[in-house]
Amino acid sequence: MKLHESGENYLETILLLQRRKGSVRAVDIATELAFSKPSISRAIGLLKAAELVTVDDNGSIHLTEAGLARAEQVYERHQLLCRFLVHLGVSEAVADADACRIEHVISEESFQAIKSFLEREDEQA
Repeated sequence: MKLHESGENYLETILLLQRRKGSVRAVDIATELAFSKPSISRAIGLLKAAELVTVDDNGSIHLTEAGLARAEQVYERHQLLCRFLVHLGVSEAVADADACRIEHVISEESFQAIKSFLEREDEQA
């Protein structure tokens, strides 16, 4: 399923909040992303329709198996791209911001090449 950048950002945010807090509610996402609750509600509705998240009776948001896989993929891309940019001499703050944009548009071929490059660098260190 083709997911837009904003959807990927929501999934990544839910993943990180789950790791930090254990459970995630719409208000947590709104606070984290500085978005309005109506925006979050709309996005969660779209992610539910795509079967990437579920919402229980208490309002807790959970990633489905497919949602978790997608969130972890986006997060891996973010971390690796950030690390690569820092390796090139980019400041951590700029690398983090740029990685957040690049992670959604980079081809699989380019991503795998960067990943292989960093793995070789790790082996040589």
